[in-house]
Amino acid sequence: MAVYTNISRTDLENLLQGIEQGQLVDFQGIEGGVENTNYFVTLRSDAGLTEEYVLTIFEELSQEEMPYFVELTTWLADRGCPVPFPFKDSDGIALKTVHNRPALLQPRLPGSHVAALTAAHCHQIGTALAEFHQAGRDFYLQRQAHRGVFWWRRESQHIADKLSPDDAALLRNEVALFDQLREQPWHLPQGVIHGDLFFDNALFQGDQLSAILDIYNACNGYLLFDLAIVANDWCVNPDGSIDPVRETALLNAYAAVRPFEENEYLAWPQLVRTAAMRFWLSRLIPALDPDSTQKIKDPSELRRILQYRIDHPAKLP
Repeated sequence: MAVYTNISRTDLENLLQGIEQGQLVDFQGIEGGVENTNYFVTLRSDAGLTEEYVLTIFEELSQEEMPYFVELTTWLADRGCPVPFPFKDSDGIALKTVHNRPALLQPRLPGSHVAALTAAHCHQIGTALAEFHQAGRDFYLQRQAHRGVFWWRRESQHIADKLSPDDAALLRNEVALFDQLREQPWHLPQGVIHGDLFFDNALFQGDQLSAILDIYNACNGYLLFDLAIVANDWCVNPDGSIDPVRETALLNAYAAVRPFEENEYLAWPQLVRTAAMRFWLSRLIPALDPDSTQKIKDPSELRRILQYRIDHPAKLP
């Protein structure tokens, strides 16, 4: 279980003081987290009703970085995006501290994860991601990517001697190709991106999308890069190939809300490669570190996707 920070009942009761959502009934660590610690929290209101919440304890983000996410999730939720937003105490403060780490209490949004993705699921996430991007275009704070271009330039060099010569060369080449894309005078649309919208960060009620979770990689970036991350996960087959039916559903639904600009058609083939490279790299680092405490995900999955994107250049519809 990916619970990096263990808390006691007293810890939680102290955190809940002033947050008038109810009395603590129970709490339980959540399996599956990679970067943060999460707990399900059950509270009983004064009316005797029990409600479920989620406590997130941030293992990598600092206290100084957190106001961006407090403001962003509140902004997006106010504009109809199905994202969790933090509760504030009676003094209007949402950001708390547990064991010297920042923490937020948020609603537990309804729904469950989907095991087998269909074109209908991809259509819905395409619509929702475009609406997320549109809602965030006027957001008043900015943040650089936690694991963006400067990070992957540095880390690709750090781990090169741990890779095969072919993999090291591939990694360096993909980093260089993105640098070349950034030098183009294309003025690709930018704004707030989710940055990590894998299918396990979305919930569905029946066949309907009900929640987009884990907003804590959000930053300012190319909107199309965010879509590339989604395409590489929601539309992929087990062998690393891309299902054209699911990808077409995703891209058409997105474009119906935010039509693609001319230069985005030029950038798309490289951005899906860059998105695959970025997550291949972020999985390689803990997998190659014998002292890593992070939950390990298979880097070869993203390596296969990257190779497919190289062999079969992508196109926007």
